[in-house]
Amino acid sequence: MNDTDVLEAKLAILQQRHRDLDDAIAALSAKPIKDELQLRRLKKQKLALRDEIFYIEDLLNPDIIA
Repeated sequence: MNDTDVLEAKLAILQQRHRDLDDAIAALSAKPIKDELQLRRLKKQKLALRDEIFYIEDLLNPDIIA
């Protein structure tokens, strides 16, 4: 496995975790009594994952200015 394969595999895992957090946030938000602290924690985790996803995507597809 080369570096690109490793990054692509990690990217797929992170994207799945991001979707899972999105589902968890939606489910928690749908409850009549919301746990605001838990919602904030999940949203913070989701943002951190998004940043990591963007970083890996940038490594895989760098912007090259000609």
